[in-house]
Amino acid sequence: MSIRPDPADMASAILAAPGWCRVGITVDNERMRERAALELALSIAEHLNPPPKDAADQLPLAF
Repeated sequence: MSIRPDPADMASAILAAPGWCRVGITVDNERMRERAALELALSIAEHLNPPPKDAADQLPLAF
């Protein structure tokens, strides 16, 4: 079972994404389109599912 995101939230997430990736998905270069699409998807996912508030207070562990 998946939860469908609200279209208004998705639109907000798209507009909040970096400008280069919004433009990059329209360029003629396939590799650039793929990189831009991935960045756009990551940006949308982070906007719709932000990390927990306390995560910023923790130091990252190097593995």
